[in-house]
Amino acid sequence: MKRRSLPVAAAFAAAASLLLTACGGGDDSGKTADKIAGADQDTGAPTKSAEPSGAPAEDKPDGVDVSLPADMNLVFDWGKPKDRNEAAAMSDAANFFRAIYRGVDKRTTEDASVAAYATGEGLNYAETQIDAWIEGGWTATGTLRHYDVTTRSAENSTSVEVAFCADSGKFYGKEIKTEKILETEPSIEDFDYYKIIMIKHPTGDGLWQASKVFVETKAEKCR
Repeated sequence: MKRRSLPVAAAFAAAASLLLTACGGGDDSGKTADKIAGADQDTGAPTKSAEPSGAPAEDKPDGVDVSLPADMNLVFDWGKPKDRNEAAAMSDAANFFRAIYRGVDKRTTEDASVAAYATGEGLNYAETQIDAWIEGGWTATGTLRHYDVTTRSAENSTSVEVAFCADSGKFYGKEIKTEKILETEPSIEDFDYYKIIMIKHPTGDGLWQASKVFVETKAEKCR
């Protein structure tokens, strides 16, 4: 059974207006989910060894660190698409989440990784999430698993939608002052479904940034 930390739920609540952003509106820096063309591509069965918290060196811009402490484990239990752009966008969607929790660990929204992997509404989302943890006096510990990923590309090949489930049932908040780990009873709140709109950085070699974030909370299809 799954248990969800109090801070995880509080962080989502603090960013609710961003999580439920309508597909219309926002800036034009990236495509919305409705504008992405092409059918969903199933990226296949999960890899035998889930991708660990620290991204491979080749997936990171020079000088940007997305490493996390040993007790903060982000698992990306997914395969790799055949399309090169979709594979790169999917990898940097993972780095986007690493950057958020690196900001949580470092207690700042100013970490270089946040600016590297987020832009526009995606950057606003990341900063709101980090701020919620900081204001609550929490960090995170445990394992946050991401799985059942699909990708689809826009016709212009500069935008990719990366959609996946997340299970926070073994991912807990921890009070900074007391180091007390906060847990609640298992519930549907442990499961969320994300659609991240990744756009290709105009000058970064192979870098993709999260420009929009759509989240379905209490996602029954992810349980």
